[in-house]
Amino acid sequence: MSSDKVDLTPFFEFAGEHVAVGIHAVDSKGKTIIYNSKMKEIEGFDFEELVDRSILEMFRFEQQESTLLKVLQSGTSVLNVKQTYWNRKGQEITTINDTYPIFSNEELIGAIELSRDVTTLEKVVYQPLRKYEEPITFNTITAVSPSMKKVIATSEKAAKAKLPVLLIGESGTGKELIAEAIHRASSLNGPFYTLFCHGTDQHLLDQLLLDMPNMAGGTLYCERIDLLPLHLQGQLHALVQEQSGDSICFIASVGEDPVELIGSGKLLKELYYFFSAMTIPLEPLRKRKEDIFSFAADYFSRHRKNFGSIVRGMDAEVSRLFQEYDWPGNLKELELLLDEITSMLTTQDIVTMDLLPQYFKSKSIRPGKLAPEDFLVNSTKELLPLEEYLFEAEMYYLQKAMDLYNGNVTKAANALGMSRQNLQYRLRKIKKK
Repeated sequence: MSSDKVDLTPFFEFAGEHVAVGIHAVDSKGKTIIYNSKMKEIEGFDFEELVDRSILEMFRFEQQESTLLKVLQSGTSVLNVKQTYWNRKGQEITTINDTYPIFSNEELIGAIELSRDVTTLEKVVYQPLRKYEEPITFNTITAVSPSMKKVIATSEKAAKAKLPVLLIGESGTGKELIAEAIHRASSLNGPFYTLFCHGTDQHLLDQLLLDMPNMAGGTLYCERIDLLPLHLQGQLHALVQEQSGDSICFIASVGEDPVELIGSGKLLKELYYFFSAMTIPLEPLRKRKEDIFSFAADYFSRHRKNFGSIVRGMDAEVSRLFQEYDWPGNLKELELLLDEITSMLTTQDIVTMDLLPQYFKSKSIRPGKLAPEDFLVNSTKELLPLEEYLFEAEMYYLQKAMDLYNGNVTKAANALGMSRQNLQYRLRKIKKK
């Protein structure tokens, strides 16, 4: 009787490409060796884009380290961990990860991560800039800069005209607030319905089709239509086109220039034409920094009211740091930072440098702006222990190099006279601290 051994490789490859979780595996040097279709849907990259680049180049992690790199460094599994990060296109991603080290003959040869996409769920459960459980109107939106005043004025016209509106702006600029304010100002009595277009599941549009009859006299806000696959964009266009004669206000948002999105095949031009009766661009916070302090003042006012604190502002040093920082996460990043700062308040009425998280102080350093002695002493101006001083100095210098070369690890490593891998290791070590 023949007992030929079956080659299981095609079966594993098929399972890897069709399984409902994202799979990302790297070798011992951090080079991507497996990146399945579901992971591509979650993170928005092709395998070819990642294979010659480090994870730290392609993704931005804020307060936490990449779980994949953490496991690669420690050799220990990290299970059921939620991670929020941004790809280099500025798209926010939230996943629940199970990450495992891979050994061969007791030698660590790499790591593999299984990811479940919860980006949409996270936006439903927790939406920064929208947590006070009160109606958002134009009067409640911070608008000090000329560009935001123009946004408000144009949005008020859109509310009166009841035409489809397209909001254009980076993640965290407050597009969802403008959408709701338009809804409130349009004297509509129906619901404000948000469709989070961050997934690839057909269920999104199936559910929308079921909910449409209940939207009469309300607003449908389609957040980030440019993140939908084109075939789902086509279905969305057909659906809204069919309902356009009804009493529904249509608003959508995109994260980049819509013309460039259409040209790169990321946005269906018919869907753009439908929503672009009025287009309203929102500038990133780095281009309207006068809104930083009015937003913070409003935040502190709400904190005093809701939590009985006495916080009323920031000292000159913190204000300078806020003014110099570029805020890649925009208002959302600012609010999350203020959340962290105020969670440490006791009897302070002024936010000082010692209340700022260390990760924010380190990434906020700009060449020529802060000297090492500015942050190598504590609030009582006493000397730090030598080991802590050396760590702070290394962190400062590496961050300075990364800033000089706009986050390019290869160029920074060459300038520092070290290998790319050594620099990545040191950056991971700093993040772990």
